[in-house]
Amino acid sequence: MRGSATHSPSTPGHRHLRRAAGPLASAALLLPLLGAAPAQSAPGSSADRLQQAFATAAARYHVPQSVLLSVSYLQSRWDWHAGAPSVSGGYGPMHLTDARTAIAAAEHLAEGTEDARGDGSRAAVHPDVKAPAESALPARLKTLPKAARLTGLSARELRTDPAANVAGGAALLAAAQKELGEPLSPDPADWYAAVGRFSGADDTATAAAYANDVFDVLRTGEERTTDAGQLVALAAEPRLTPDTAQLKRADLRRLPTDDVECPSSVSCEAVWAPYAQFGNDDYGNHDLGDRPVSQRIKYIVIHDTEGTWDGVLNLVQDPTYVSWNYTVRSTDGLIAQHVKAKDVAWHAGNWDINARSVGIEHEGFLANPDAWYTEAMYRSSARLVRYLSREYGIPLDRQHILGHDNVPGPTTSTIPGMHTDPGPYWDWRHYFQLLGHPFRRTAPKQSGLVTILPDYASNQPAYTGCTTKGAPCAAHGSDEVRLYSDHDVNAPLIKDIGLNADPTIDVNDLSSRVSTGQQYAVADRWGEWTAIWYLGQKAWFQNPRTAPTAVSASGLVITPKEGLTSVPVYGRAYPEKEAYPQGVPVQSVVPLPYTIPAGQKYVVGDAVPGEYDYSVTFTTDSHRVVIGKDLYYEIQYGHRVGFVRAADVALQGGR
Repeated sequence: MRGSATHSPSTPGHRHLRRAAGPLASAALLLPLLGAAPAQSAPGSSADRLQQAFATAAARYHVPQSVLLSVSYLQSRWDWHAGAPSVSGGYGPMHLTDARTAIAAAEHLAEGTEDARGDGSRAAVHPDVKAPAESALPARLKTLPKAARLTGLSARELRTDPAANVAGGAALLAAAQKELGEPLSPDPADWYAAVGRFSGADDTATAAAYANDVFDVLRTGEERTTDAGQLVALAAEPRLTPDTAQLKRADLRRLPTDDVECPSSVSCEAVWAPYAQFGNDDYGNHDLGDRPVSQRIKYIVIHDTEGTWDGVLNLVQDPTYVSWNYTVRSTDGLIAQHVKAKDVAWHAGNWDINARSVGIEHEGFLANPDAWYTEAMYRSSARLVRYLSREYGIPLDRQHILGHDNVPGPTTSTIPGMHTDPGPYWDWRHYFQLLGHPFRRTAPKQSGLVTILPDYASNQPAYTGCTTKGAPCAAHGSDEVRLYSDHDVNAPLIKDIGLNADPTIDVNDLSSRVSTGQQYAVADRWGEWTAIWYLGQKAWFQNPRTAPTAVSASGLVITPKEGLTSVPVYGRAYPEKEAYPQGVPVQSVVPLPYTIPAGQKYVVGDAVPGEYDYSVTFTTDSHRVVIGKDLYYEIQYGHRVGFVRAADVALQGGR
């Protein structure tokens, strides 16, 4: 989804996993965030002030300090986020939620002109959906007011003082323990149900999944320096075994799973998108299919919702709206499945990508840099992606785990309207660590390829347009690196001719940005600058030896075949016209306005056959996947991927 000017994650710092003996056990009005709290520094300057706050709060409310630390890690990784609220209105290290203070109405799919279905053979899907009626906020979005009542501290103190925030979290944990009829035991194993209740989940599966994550952190231990410069440590307790039977007495509901496709390590409910006919010849909001038998699933597309949980789930159940396969909740990592993997959801704005992908929405807003994603959501999403990777053979790399902002426009006219989420504040580096496939150097220095890999916390490129068009965004860690036309920060930015506009540093302008995990062929070097081939141009970025923003990589590249001055780039990999049987209209294979000049090289993500999923009727008897003889290579062309015909290019090693 595209972020608006009236509308991410921040998990900077250095993380050390302390291992001990033992294993690592959308056009409708929703509720997005305003910049409710101004950026500010955490009070105090001592590097152990936050650690002391945990010790003090634990002693005062008789909560084991290790439990308090572990819960806070899962909420925020102990970060302060300058007092700004998360995507679900949560404040501070304990993520105490005060949604009425933090959220207000705005639009899903704000400012986007993209047709989410992305199939030129059918009319564009731009639904006119009315706003869902506002309902009472659930208890999980009102934990800060409850903490205020329990502690006697003001709501303002709980939002703006990290020590007060930690005390509020301790009070909530103690209250949950008492409500369960359990003693305020010094043994962490006795707090399993209270931890589950702290998550705000109203069902057993989600509370258990959350508590299991907290106790995983307890067993392995953690240590990191937070975004406010606080060093916090949690010693490992590898033999800790919680009393999981406690949760049976918590009186929580059972989730309506209804044969959901999720790993057992997450909580997952069924909120199915409707396959329904309406009007004379239209239907929604997805297509029935037979994947992976009819067509392989090659991609997972990461989105953010640009709206909050309840409103987004209302929309995906409307047959006149669009669809995606899963949504992940911020507060506790609950996953809702909407469309079976065998079927094709309308989410990416490119029918070819839709037909070969699964789409996952995450509760959040790309253009509010102080609105952050919780660790619970990152972990739950990573488990889902690992599961899908195993089920469908999807490689865990940035050529197959795409952001919505990496999906190409299928035709030239669609390029300016393509969406830009999850944006520059999604922490791809941390996400791939959770996937078990961290980015690292894979070739000797001075190799012919690079993987973009800045330090998220210290990498803070300037952006505008987060709150007001042209206004500077708050300084914030980012996964992206800016590109220039020369090795000089005063040189013009790289221009994307497909956008029909001069490049800017607006948060939604992708013309001159590369993202963590993306790989490119090296075009040149100059001192502490590196040039890559990008959008048919030589694009420069700063890559200092002392603080590198990219590391050496190896892999395959394509270059135009000898004798060709350039080759076209496509936004979709469709079959040649001879492949279409009678009754299936031929789809034009029209290149984008981009080319690859002779001598340039681009990293190959995959080889894909030319395919077209013909699904334009409600009844499925005419549905058919057309497979051609033409082979395409998926390449990292600019910020987005693209496709080239294998017949046009030579495949080479990239070292």
